[in-house]
Amino acid sequence: MTTSTAAVKARGDAEGGGRATLARRLLETPEVGVVAACVVVFVALALDKSTFAGAVNLQGMGFDLAQYGLIAIGESLVILTGGIDLSVGALLGTSVILMSWFNVRAGLPPVLAIVLTLAITGAVGLIHGLAVTRLKMPPFVVTLVTYTVAQGVTLAITSGTSIIGIGGTFSNLGQTYVAQVPLPLIVFAVVAAVAWFFLERTYAGRQVYAVGGNPEAARLAGIRGDRRVVSMYVTSSLLSGFAGIFVLGRMGVGSASGVGVGWELSAIAAAVIGGVSLVGGQGRIVGIVAGTILLELINNGLTTLQINSNYTNIVLGCVLGLAITADRLRARSVAKRS
Repeated sequence: MTTSTAAVKARGDAEGGGRATLARRLLETPEVGVVAACVVVFVALALDKSTFAGAVNLQGMGFDLAQYGLIAIGESLVILTGGIDLSVGALLGTSVILMSWFNVRAGLPPVLAIVLTLAITGAVGLIHGLAVTRLKMPPFVVTLVTYTVAQGVTLAITSGTSIIGIGGTFSNLGQTYVAQVPLPLIVFAVVAAVAWFFLERTYAGRQVYAVGGNPEAARLAGIRGDRRVVSMYVTSSLLSGFAGIFVLGRMGVGSASGVGVGWELSAIAAAVIGGVSLVGGQGRIVGIVAGTILLELINNGLTTLQINSNYTNIVLGCVLGLAITADRLRARSVAKRS
């Protein structure tokens, strides 16, 4: 074998080995399963119903994805610290009513109504974080209280009626397209990118994982875990309020009817399906986004196939149950290897 032939063979072996290594890395990526599921579900539905992949339906899915995705990211950040936030859906519903009330009943400009509402939701998140870190209250209990109170506040403000006459700014934010892409979807993509950068590329983000994975070890390492926990609860509540802007913009009225009800379960499901461990310290934004997309595909697909809406929650509940089971099996597998 000549020298040139040997060089070509060596280069070919190296390229083949590189491709094999890349393929192995892709297969070992935790999110590959949920991403593959998204592709399979989308293709199957598109082949069965041509309207599913139509521009109108995809744009509608984009609006829905943004709403659920924002609270899913907030929920996931809390879960990464080892906590849980059951109030994200109810708080979103309350933020819709608060912005409507500030704008219509109090006569405030839309921008000021948004700022005040976000300040309130941020304060709620701060209360959650302080209650969990300073008072050592269980996150489940703390956020369940807010869930109940938020629903009560919503009903008390509206008295069962809708608030009409909101400013056009909300509609502009909730129904605008940029190059045929819904503005809320673009905002969701930006938020996801910022969250990814924070968790994957910053020291503070790595501290979030450390606090959720092993709080005691993080404390001994000098990490101020309480600050990280509080900041994640504040972010979760702010994202609920932020999502409320787009929900109000789409509806055009401040209604308490079904808005945000049960959305916390969808947020938790998206997180767990995307690989976020319920015990904390494990999960990535890529998986969370993919989990949200998969849930939206299933939800929209059931509607497109004209399946009775009463079965939607059954299907989503089964998906959540499978995701939680897979999470526990994954945790047991990791424990055995260690």
